[in-house]
Amino acid sequence: MIVVMVLAVAVLYGAGAYLLLQRNLSRIVIGLGLLGHGANLLLLMAGGRAGAAPLAGTDGPFADPLPQALALTAIVITFGVSAFLLALAYRSWVLTRSDEVEDDVEDRRIAAMIATRGEGQDSDDENDAGGGDSP
Repeated sequence: MIVVMVLAVAVLYGAGAYLLLQRNLSRIVIGLGLLGHGANLLLLMAGGRAGAAPLAGTDGPFADPLPQALALTAIVITFGVSAFLLALAYRSWVLTRSDEVEDDVEDRRIAAMIATRGEGQDSDDENDAGGGDSP
């Protein structure tokens, strides 16, 4: 049974990571949801077998409350981030009628500037190979 749970977590994490790398905001939101479900399932597995409630004065095996608290925290965080991403996706849809994330023009300009500067530095490094402080 534990192998099935581990495979389910692996599939959820893999599918979630794949969807997060897509350019559509709807797929990003679904990928984040899959990652959240994978995290909750992993925390459920970390809790171990079910036991009695951890109350004072009871005997027997107790359920560990820490994974339950972490799972609840993960649910709240996933809900908040999903709500934020849905708001961004809605705003993008209102402005552009598309949920695809576009390349940033400024990022392209900076990448091109760094690439051309890197090519220029390679030739300067070859000229400086002789040593000395000549201008």
